[in-house]
Amino acid sequence: MEEDEDSFELEVFEVDEPATPDEARPPPRRHRRRRRARSFGGSGGPQRSRSSVSVCSSSTARGDQPLVPPATPETPGGPPDAARPSSTFRSSLLSVLGKLVVWKSSSSASARHRAPSTPSPSSATEQPPPQDSCEYLRGFLTFETERRIRANDREFNAQFHYANNYIKTSKYSVLTFLPLNLFEQFQRLANFYFLCLLVLQMIPAISSLTPVTTAVPLIGVLALTAVKDAYDDYQRHVSDSQVNNRKSLTLRNGKLVEDKWAQVQVGDVIRMENDQFVAADMLLLSTSEPNGLCYIETAELDGETNLKCRQCLLETAEMGQDDARIGAFNGEILCETPNNLLNKFEGVLTWQGKSYALDNDKVVLRGCVLRNTQWCYGLVIFAGKDTKLMQNSGKTKFKRTSIDRLLNFIIIGIVFFLLSMCLFCTIACGFWETITGRHFQIYLPWDKLVPTDPTEGATVIALLVFFSYAIVLNTVVPISLYVSVEVIRFVQSFLINWDEHMYHEKSGTSAKARTTTLNEELGQIEYIFSDKTGTLTQNIMTFNKCSIGEKCYGDIIDEQTGEVLELAEGTVPIDFSANPDYEPEFKFYDKSLLEAVRRKDETVHSFFKLLALCHTVMPDEKSGRLEYQAQSPDEAALVSAARNFGFVFKERSPNSITIDVMGEREVYELLCILDFNNVRKRMSVILRKDGKLRLFCKGADNVIYERLKNNSDSRKIKTQDHLNKFAGEGLRTLCLAVRDLDDDFFNDWKNRHQAAALSLDNRDEKLDAIYEEIEKDMELLGATAIEDKLQDGVPQAISKLAQAGIKIWVLTGDKQETAINIGYSCQLLTDDMAEVFIVDAHTFEEVELQLGKLKEAISNLEKSDGVNGGPTAVSVVTFRWGKEQSESDYQHGCSVEEPEISGGIALVINGHSLVHALHPKLEKIFLEAASQCKSVICCRVTPLQKAMVVELIKKNKHAVTLAIGDGANDVSMIKAAHIGVGISGQEGMQAVLASDYSLPQFRFLERLLLVHGRWSYFRMCKFLRYFFYKNFAFTLCHFWFAFFCGFSAQTLFDPIFISFYNLFYTALPVMSLGVFDQDVNDKNSLSYPKLYAPGHQDLLFNKKEFLKSAMHGFFTSCILFLVPYGTYLDGVSPKGHALSDHMLFGSVVATILIIVVTAQIALDTAYWTWWSHFTIWGSLCIYFAFTFITNYVFGGSYVGSLSKAMIEPTFWFTTILTVTLLIVPVLAWRFYFVDVKPTLSDRVRLKQRLESLRSRQSQDILRTPSARRTRRSIRSGYAFAHQEGFGRLITSGKIMRKIPRPNTDFSFPLSFGSTIGASLSPRKPVVATSSSSSAGAFNNLAPPEIPGFNEQS
Repeated sequence: MEEDEDSFELEVFEVDEPATPDEARPPPRRHRRRRRARSFGGSGGPQRSRSSVSVCSSSTARGDQPLVPPATPETPGGPPDAARPSSTFRSSLLSVLGKLVVWKSSSSASARHRAPSTPSPSSATEQPPPQDSCEYLRGFLTFETERRIRANDREFNAQFHYANNYIKTSKYSVLTFLPLNLFEQFQRLANFYFLCLLVLQMIPAISSLTPVTTAVPLIGVLALTAVKDAYDDYQRHVSDSQVNNRKSLTLRNGKLVEDKWAQVQVGDVIRMENDQFVAADMLLLSTSEPNGLCYIETAELDGETNLKCRQCLLETAEMGQDDARIGAFNGEILCETPNNLLNKFEGVLTWQGKSYALDNDKVVLRGCVLRNTQWCYGLVIFAGKDTKLMQNSGKTKFKRTSIDRLLNFIIIGIVFFLLSMCLFCTIACGFWETITGRHFQIYLPWDKLVPTDPTEGATVIALLVFFSYAIVLNTVVPISLYVSVEVIRFVQSFLINWDEHMYHEKSGTSAKARTTTLNEELGQIEYIFSDKTGTLTQNIMTFNKCSIGEKCYGDIIDEQTGEVLELAEGTVPIDFSANPDYEPEFKFYDKSLLEAVRRKDETVHSFFKLLALCHTVMPDEKSGRLEYQAQSPDEAALVSAARNFGFVFKERSPNSITIDVMGEREVYELLCILDFNNVRKRMSVILRKDGKLRLFCKGADNVIYERLKNNSDSRKIKTQDHLNKFAGEGLRTLCLAVRDLDDDFFNDWKNRHQAAALSLDNRDEKLDAIYEEIEKDMELLGATAIEDKLQDGVPQAISKLAQAGIKIWVLTGDKQETAINIGYSCQLLTDDMAEVFIVDAHTFEEVELQLGKLKEAISNLEKSDGVNGGPTAVSVVTFRWGKEQSESDYQHGCSVEEPEISGGIALVINGHSLVHALHPKLEKIFLEAASQCKSVICCRVTPLQKAMVVELIKKNKHAVTLAIGDGANDVSMIKAAHIGVGISGQEGMQAVLASDYSLPQFRFLERLLLVHGRWSYFRMCKFLRYFFYKNFAFTLCHFWFAFFCGFSAQTLFDPIFISFYNLFYTALPVMSLGVFDQDVNDKNSLSYPKLYAPGHQDLLFNKKEFLKSAMHGFFTSCILFLVPYGTYLDGVSPKGHALSDHMLFGSVVATILIIVVTAQIALDTAYWTWWSHFTIWGSLCIYFAFTFITNYVFGGSYVGSLSKAMIEPTFWFTTILTVTLLIVPVLAWRFYFVDVKPTLSDRVRLKQRLESLRSRQSQDILRTPSARRTRRSIRSGYAFAHQEGFGRLITSGKIMRKIPRPNTDFSFPLSFGSTIGASLSPRKPVVATSSSSSAGAFNNLAPPEIPGFNEQS
């Protein structure tokens, strides 16, 4: 059976390849059980029920072809080796399974193990399938782990201990919060390190500092983190409570009882009303709609707001809403284990001795909303944490920034440096005590614990000194660093939340930082992975332009100049209010089209009649207003356009279509529908009116053009020119054509079509030939241009992000044509590109060959044009650097203007090809080729594949990644990326709940990264550089003093000063720097995206920058200690007072230290605010105030020391000399590099300063590409989101609420319409198991007078 190239599902399992035939036996039962549980993403254990029932039990009994080859003498019962595929296939399959995924065509009736998904009464079977087939299936796919459920039987289901419907996403309870939270916090190495220091400080023998110096900051860090964790968990408790306390109607003993969601269990039957959320994953039993249909909205799952159709089994649909019958329903379900695959479900229902196949079309998932369906009943199959919604939510991974990881490495290095200093002091102390110290015991007596023997005593003292210096020098790794980092991140998060430029008025939502630990990572993003529907687009189609009879409509033309005008906010649309059926939300601006309609232009009327007749839309009336239910937003937009221009689709029956044309009623006899599919790329209807037969057809331009008459060259050329224009604007195009038919030809074609539909040999080829006979020699009417409305500002945002050096990949489940069209709309793809390379092969070898050709094309392009795969630079102040970028490049490699670079290659890869591309043997080739492409679009991908692509980049490129989406199908990608962003303001909130940041629209991502992200990274890097500088300068003074105090661990500074240095004296200025500083303002950050580039290479803080800061601190500590030491050594005041005491010297060094580090941060501050002035100069005042208060008021040990020093000129001279020696070199260094080798930031800051002085706006700003550039394109703009199946439902009457009236003008037998509609499937037999709309209703479409039609189709 030939596979439908566009209907694929994802299967997840493992297969072990035996080395020899003897080893081909399946592994032990326990091991297979574990593998199966892991592969489906669920939890193992008692929730799995073992069963010998196979899901193939309803296949062969219907008369279908056997699912497996028959047994042979060599392979009795279908043993594995002989019956399985060839070794070539197995090798390919097993290699793909290396990634635990295998694609499987859903249209092939799952020829290995899945029963067809369209059961009917005739599909039920009372006999089990042949034993050999089922044994073969069981051996190959290991069906030992299945879920067994019995309806309305809680006692039976309780033995399996299935999860209930209670949701718990919180981490703590009141009792467990304190121990669990402390346990988690002390798992951080830094917290545990400072806890150990606190314990050491409590030992008097080794501590020269009070434990308060460590206890206060440590308790502060723990308390701050605990409060934040408690608040986050409280929010989770509130959310859980809201969900668990929702009400649902559950059947108990044949009566409906109102229960909370948390009380629902697997096996319960629930009644749902219209517009209600679905409480759990359920099997549909009956609905209010005809033939068991129901409509759901899946925005909570995938972000899509268009309705989807589901259908229950016809056998269970007969129960209706009879609570007694449904309460007595005792069917048993055998189905798959819980997993996170949203579009896949397999199972079997056994009821009244018969078995029925179940698939995804018969299941509604938790999180969906019931729409346009008054009521439905469902049987709970997965509840609570087992639902697909929760399986996709998963556990949130702990994310750390690259700066955090670097900081941990640096802290470990600092600890080793600290230990080396302690070891040096220990050895030096031992020598000093041995040689000198033992002779001064009268003045410096040894402790009683120290042995009296000189050698032993010196050794013990030295060992104690090791721990003493570990305490004294611990400020080189200060705990206040972590306090400050947490506070800075916390405040930065509020700055993101409060940014009014990221507030969306229409939805009333604003940006929100849902985490406080990743802000600076926003300034280092290299790859963005974006969903399409709901993220880049609004999933809203609008009729934008059209071409009719060689004339283009839709543009606004200036009557004086004849030029096309851009739409502005004040542009007035056409007033359609004269039409009683008009839609106020419909906007069209070209009045000439309405004038052509009113003057009854024949071609224009035929154009709109085609739009009103050729579709599968269903009309409905709500509150006296006509509404349409369309299977795709494309069809809705086209029918809506016809409606507003006066061609109103009113009514449909299986054999007629009624429209109003300018107020006049017209009824057409519907003879057949040639339905759309992805191979035909067109749809046709054959209608009769007033005895005249006509075929109306719409489809892709290349498909329609091949089937036109040869006498319409002029119209074809003109329309093609319009199509190129539409495609260049990123619009979705369809061509419209008609053909007049005569009765004799149609009747002959109908008979031959029926014969082809019943053929057993080459049915697809024969049907294709039949379609070609009637869909040819058509007359071109024109073309439509639909805009798949992007989110506001998407093209501009993508352009800016690309110019910032960020690569954007689109990962979508949409069709290839739709994805490519959106790529052009949002300018990920452009006509300037050398090639858009499509990888769509199905086998490993073909994908390998296509990737090889892609690499060759990229290589040839680079050789010929010298164009690399980086993002296009569009007239922007930028850096001239290649892949290997260094700090020196950043310092002096900038240029003002760079010409626009054209060319490059884009990659579009399909999901079934991506399976092979992600195989270990091909992933490096795929990664190498894709990373050199300007744009990458992955279409028809599953949630698991999205996450795998993100992991591939993380693992191999070591780049910081960001994933953005709006649905549950994006959750795995969001959690896999370093940064996850959810789009809020939509009905689907699963992505937001799993995200680190939420945004109302995609366009705000530009500001989040280029402004807040860059600022956060810039501030954090500057903060860390200064922090390490000031602490090395402070701590190493103790080390230098050790050489003059006999390595006795005597502190140079007052203990109060040591406690307050990082807590009060230097905390506020550096935190102000980390929260508010900015090199350039937000306007220039957006105007010059290349300012973002340093974050990609960690240029602002890395190991080299840390060493520079440490050396700066080392040099500062030397000058700070040695200059005052030389000044005050044997110093005497003019009055003869000695100035060389230890306390006075320590006070002088401490005061100069505060002045120097304050001056240094004043130099580092680039953006001065009143808060900056208050914290910087206020810190100096705080130091002097606290010093006098603590010494004079509280009687500190250093009382009077600083006062004594300050009244002497020596102090002021020493201070000026030391500050000059330390600050002047820094000033000289910075002035030199800013003047001679300025960075881009320096240049933009200078430009910004000049603008401020001149009080005017600069004209030298970045050119932003428009959202809709007027250009021509030779590519096809075809894209149509329609799916096959609705045509068969219409012609069969299965979807109709009302049966056609007997006295209608067209009351021919329904079987004729059913025959024509049911057999129009060109690429596969009529039983299309993947059709989400037709489902089980389709098996009964065959006319009774055609023997064997049902079985063969």
